[in-house]
Amino acid sequence: MADEVTKYAGLSPYLMVDDGAAAIEFYKRAFGATERDRYEYEGKIGHVGLTINGCDVMLSDEYPDHANLIGTVSPKTLGGTTMTVNLSLDDVDSWYERAIAAGATSLRPPKDEFYGRQGKLRDPFGHVWGLTGPSKGA
Repeated sequence: MADEVTKYAGLSPYLMVDDGAAAIEFYKRAFGATERDRYEYEGKIGHVGLTINGCDVMLSDEYPDHANLIGTVSPKTLGGTTMTVNLSLDDVDSWYERAIAAGATSLRPPKDEFYGRQGKLRDPFGHVWGLTGPSKGA
């Protein structure tokens, strides 16, 4: 099995969630995620590799009893998140609407800013997503 290690990009976000199976389905509906690999551990999602918009994203259920080995817990346990996952997109509005329809919560609807168009939302698992792309006026 060691020779079959899945290759990921040089830097990939690894999200901890409180319901891995539901998170995978949400990311498929909201962001068109596809699964690359999946491993279960202790009856939960131990690891799943996803591709979203051509990029690697990994996630796992949280394992509070193993926090000293893993180093992270989910936003639900933390009471918030310390980061934003940014997606660079051609059409911010359609991605935003699809995520909202899938169950995300709006933090800031898309609008043109000096750097382009951006919207922000929170997924049902507490992670914040920034959707950024070209201005509509451009």
